[in-house]
Amino acid sequence: MPPSPDLSKLKIDRDAQAQLPGQRARRRKWIKIALVLLALAAAGVVISRQAGGKADVETVTVSQAYPSQNYTLLNATGYVVAQRKAALSSKATGRLEWLGVLEGSRVKKDEIVARLENRDVSATLGQAQANIKVAQANLEQGQAELQDAQQAYKRAGELLGQKFIAAASYDTAQARYNKARAAIAAQRAAIAAAQANAQAAQVALDQTVIRAPFDGVILTKSANVGDNITPFSSAADSKGAVVTIADMDTLEVEADVSESSLSKIRAEQPAEIQLDAFPELRLAGVVSRMVPTVDRSKATLLVKVRFIDRDPRVLPDMSAKVAFLSKPVPAEDKAPVTAVQPAAIATRGGKPVVFVVADGKARQVAVSSGRKVGELVEVKGVKPGDKLVSNPDARLQDGQAVSVAKK
Repeated sequence: MPPSPDLSKLKIDRDAQAQLPGQRARRRKWIKIALVLLALAAAGVVISRQAGGKADVETVTVSQAYPSQNYTLLNATGYVVAQRKAALSSKATGRLEWLGVLEGSRVKKDEIVARLENRDVSATLGQAQANIKVAQANLEQGQAELQDAQQAYKRAGELLGQKFIAAASYDTAQARYNKARAAIAAQRAAIAAAQANAQAAQVALDQTVIRAPFDGVILTKSANVGDNITPFSSAADSKGAVVTIADMDTLEVEADVSESSLSKIRAEQPAEIQLDAFPELRLAGVVSRMVPTVDRSKATLLVKVRFIDRDPRVLPDMSAKVAFLSKPVPAEDKAPVTAVQPAAIATRGGKPVVFVVADGKARQVAVSSGRKVGELVEVKGVKPGDKLVSNPDARLQDGQAVSVAKK
């Protein structure tokens, strides 16, 4: 009969059974905590990206660009000047009695601009004209005397031939006739002298009147009624020029071009002129001439650019920028286009887009890009002045809040 098993060695470890459920419970607790933390972290990322988290971005501004930049060889700065410009004064010395223009007045050639007191000169002219009349009267008297002497001389010749008078009487009549003829020549010379004096007086009178030498616009007024005017303004408390006039049809731009860039400039070269006072105004021009002298101190050459397109707002001494072009700007390229920096254009879904920053959020806007304009790219879909995200991150989403980084 086989022996009976020793059941005393079989027992249940109560301690092990007591510890196993507790360890499992703690493990499940930590697992739950970890899952909760992961869920909170994921939710935080989502909230940060979608519900108010701000991404730091840099922005660029949409601007207007001119396609003529693609034809520009060289840029220079200068000033608008009038080729025909004059400071009007008088050769006579006197007090300014009348001034008929103001700054900005338009005048025609030979129009009276101002007048000096001229009563003394006018009186001299009147006297000279009276002397002409006296000389003319003396001539008429001399002609009557000549006619009488001529008839007497003729009768004396006839009587002498008939032996009715002596030869001495004939000689006397002949001398009288010759004297009358000489008097006529002297009287005619007196008339010429009187006329010359009258002409000199007239010139002196004309010199008291200041006239416009050409059609133009009054730029400045240097004297007022009552001021003393002298030709060279050498006297104390006197004025030289009364007004300054310029012919607006001869306006041009004088620009300094570096000596090292002269190879890019030639006569009759097309150019585009932009005025600092009117940045949106672009006027066509052409190189009129180059002054054949280099400024040694600045190593520059003075280049004069004539306006082809004219605008009444262009005034002398305005600051201007000149773009020297490789060819004239076509008509279709004269209008400005909307352009942005290439870094502002991103691709979403295979299409070009930009992110417009407004009210603290980045709004995705679809655009169509075109040609390059200098360093910019022509786009359609945005307007000048819009702020765009530069180099938008791939994670940037439509409507996401952004914070513009300060440079």
